[in-house]
Amino acid sequence: MTTGPDGAQRTASHVYRTMRDFVQTMDDTLPGKFEVTKEGIVHDLLRPNGPHELTVARLRRRLEQVMPEGLVAHTGTPDVEDESEGIMRHPDVMLIAEAGMEGKGAFDPRTLIAAIEVVSSSNPANDWLGKTRDYPLIGIPAYAIFDPRTGTGAVLTDIHPAPGGPRYATRKDFVYGEDVTIADWTVPTTGLPRYRDEESPGRES
Repeated sequence: MTTGPDGAQRTASHVYRTMRDFVQTMDDTLPGKFEVTKEGIVHDLLRPNGPHELTVARLRRRLEQVMPEGLVAHTGTPDVEDESEGIMRHPDVMLIAEAGMEGKGAFDPRTLIAAIEVVSSSNPANDWLGKTRDYPLIGIPAYAIFDPRTGTGAVLTDIHPAPGGPRYATRKDFVYGEDVTIADWTVPTTGLPRYRDEESPGRES
């Protein structure tokens, strides 16, 4: 039997919805974080630790100090979802207009100004590789990565077409201690904790 494009698309959509429903069920019963990617379900086995959450909190606070009214650095639910691409992700920080948060269900990823991830100590490839692939596919214009393992990071921008699908064309690396620009706003990276300093992550600067 031959399946045409429409049939294949319906099958892919059904598979995606099955994975999404499974993830939403498991989020309440198993530890860690589940996401749906182009490669299937990703499960980060460990819950975020103190340095991870402190990094998220400090980045959120610093960004909201420089962003104009009406924009937020959001760290809660819901997910961002593009069913046509079969992707459901949950960035650690989402720069988004308040208007983009209205309505029910997952956020439209194309309403995000930027996504920020603090690299997981248990699954760093998910942030450095998987999301670097998925975020341009779903139209997030800027992606910033902070890696407490190494005290480094990168900001990826300028989505452009590529043989395997849209990709970020520009990458700007940074080290902790430098100022970093995400979208239109520049914030310091001083005082961000490292995983090796878990017992004494440092004071807010």
